[in-house]
Amino acid sequence: MKIARLGDPGQEIPVVIATDSNGTEQSYDARSLTAEIDGAFLANDGLSALRKALNNGSLPILANAAGLRIGSPVARPNNVICIGMNYAAHAAESGAQPPTIPVVFLKPNNTVTGPYDAAPLPPLAQKYDWEVELGVVIGREVSYLSSLEEAAGAVAGYVIANDLSEREYQLPGAAGQWTKGKSLPKSTPLGPWFVPADEVDGNNLRLRSWVNGEPRQDSNTADLIFDVPTAIHHLSQYMVLEAGDVILTGTPEGVALSGRFPYIQDGDVVEVEIDGLGRQRQEFFRVGATTSQEA
Repeated sequence: MKIARLGDPGQEIPVVIATDSNGTEQSYDARSLTAEIDGAFLANDGLSALRKALNNGSLPILANAAGLRIGSPVARPNNVICIGMNYAAHAAESGAQPPTIPVVFLKPNNTVTGPYDAAPLPPLAQKYDWEVELGVVIGREVSYLSSLEEAAGAVAGYVIANDLSEREYQLPGAAGQWTKGKSLPKSTPLGPWFVPADEVDGNNLRLRSWVNGEPRQDSNTADLIFDVPTAIHHLSQYMVLEAGDVILTGTPEGVALSGRFPYIQDGDVVEVEIDGLGRQRQEFFRVGATTSQEA
């Protein structure tokens, strides 16, 4: 079972994608159960309701699904929480030692966009970078978790993300700040769908990325320094995690920051993929120039 949202921005339809009795993948309209795939729906055991309705045949097929835009599979989360440098090889290519405790930063929730939406290059950006990441969708409110088992039980499902980053804003000099480099418009494409946690092994998923069809990243979530339960448990000691929040778990080696590849340019196409979670494609375009120094 895959959970998606289809339609124009602000008008997305909640959809369940599943294989019918004939072996054909279908998109089923879930509006009879919920108007939105969000934290409230997940916290009210919405995934179980979707699965039950799918199994008893009460969800109608969405006839025009193939012609609709694919949005983020989760409506704008309250929080997008990120774990930085969570693969040893990526930490090395970033010029850092592998962390001994999770590196944590936030992205604004207004950066979330669909997986195929056109992707703007900021006017002053010169070092815009791609990062394929496993995203974790939180299914219930948690705080001060006492065990990794409790942490694992907080996961509603998994989603693919591209954590787009402007390195010039993020890293160098006294003005380098992660928030500046990670907050640009449409810099967090999510989807095309998320898969419930009980249907995927988040600890063994291949992640890959390409730029203009050329391979860049190729790794596995088995190489995470801090796995999903460890990251959730750690975060819960410092913040309340709410249903519908999305945690981005870090990116493997193979980004432009390594110095081995050029940064994203006007007209480039970036694709990212995680086994079982789908594939994204972003076409980048340069937005209008500005004289502002406060990008």
